[in-house]
This record gives sequence, structure tokens and C-alpha cells, in this order.
Amino acid sequence: MAWLGVLYIGSLVLLFITAFWSTDPFTSKVIPGFTLENFREILTVPAYQQTALRTVGIALAVTALCALLALPLGLYMAKIASPRMRAVLAIGITLPLWAGYLVKVFSWRITFMTGGPLDWLLTPLGLNGPGYGTAALVVTLSYLWFPYMAVPVYAAFRQIPDNLFDASADLGAKGWTTVRTVALPLLKPAFIAGSIFTFSLSLGDYIAAQFVGGTTQVIGTVIASNINLNPPLAAAFATVPVVVVVAYLFLARKSGALQQL
Repeated sequence: MAWLGVLYIGSLVLLFITAFWSTDPFTSKVIPGFTLENFREILTVPAYQQTALRTVGIALAVTALCALLALPLGLYMAKIASPRMRAVLAIGITLPLWAGYLVKVFSWRITFMTGGPLDWLLTPLGLNGPGYGTAALVVTLSYLWFPYMAVPVYAAFRQIPDNLFDASADLGAKGWTTVRTVALPLLKPAFIAGSIFTFSLSLGDYIAAQFVGGTTQVIGTVIASNINLNPPLAAAFATVPVVVVVAYLFLARKSGALQQL
């Protein structure tokens, strides 16, 4: 309770208070007070608006990609794979979590670099890799946070009785029709639970953007660039992902899926 109430919530309160302060344009000294100028600037400056929308879009793209990959993988692991293969895949999914964050991000930086492994594989086909940019950032973030989506989806698949699939097959439904009409409604809580992690973690990440994002600006990079020059503006911009995540959690709660976990 002390960790939650003092260190976490307390730091957020201080962040929110600082967002209403200002910075002296001549001395760069932070001036305590109350002003809405920082929030007005975030809401009216097109560059900040585009950065916020781009960051939310990237987080949604990462969540969608992780969900698309987790669905067939979870189905295979839970209903098709042998126990030995299931164990191998479970280790393969969770083992990257033991590696350092920077090690994983830097490995993707090497992969997407000009003349790197991806270009080497695609050159015989007359193609080139995407290089550093938004696409590379989405792939990297999907790799980083995929276990947080794959594990709950796999666990949810394991809880679906096999006789539901058998009954669907007896009624003439094909494989993916069964998945769409029988499994997906039952997997909704797992997808929402996984999306909370993939969405929020992608929304607040900025180190990956610095390594593989190229010129792509996200909320985190803007905050990092202003933390020394204009701390109140950085604090105001930092409230944007907090508000977005709170709204996302509210929508997830309203869907009722979290109550089924």
C-alpha cells in the first residue's frame, strides 16, 4: 500500500501539479504557479497533436498484430501440439522475457539497418527492408510485448472444452468458422487482458523509437527532449498517455470482459 499510495500515485500527483507550472523563457527556471498554457500548447500545436495520434496509432497497431499472431499460436499450442511441442513453444514465448530490454531492441536495430540481415535476405528477391521508421518500430514493439498477449490467449484456449469444437464440427462448421463463432467470443476477456499490456507498454515506450524509429516521433521522445528545457511542458505531455490508458481501462471495464477473467 505504501508503494502504491506514496511512490506511484504520489509521483503521478506531483507530475500533474508540475504540468500547471511554467518556465522562464530567459533563465529556463521552473516557476511554480497555475497556468493552462502547457495544455493549451499540446492541444493547439499541430506537431504535438500528430505525435499523440501517431503514438496511439502505433500502440493500436502493435496490439492488433500481437492479437493476430496470438490467435493461431494459442490454438495450435492448446488443441493441436503434442505436450513436448507445447512445452517447447511455451519456453520459446517466455524465454525472451529473460533477455535485457536493450539487448532485444538493439538486435532489431541491427536487423533493420541498411545492409543488415533483413536486406541480405531480401536482396536476392529484388527487395529491400523497410529501414528505420514506423514499420520497424511496430515490429520491434510487437516482439517486445507479444508474450503478454500470447500467454493469456493460450491459457484461455486451454480452458475451452474440446467437446465444443467437436459439436461445432458435427454441425458442419469448418475449422476457422468454429474458431470465429465458438472460440473468439470465449477468448474476448483474454484478448482484452493482453491488450491492456501491449497497448499501455507501447504507448509509453520511447527507447525503441530512438533505436529503430528513425525520424518517427512518439510521445516519449517529445517528453525526453523537453525534460530539461521545459519540464512543465514535458509533465503536461506526460499526462496524455496516462489519460489515454485510463480511458482504455474504463472501456475495457465497461465491456464486462475483465469480470470474466
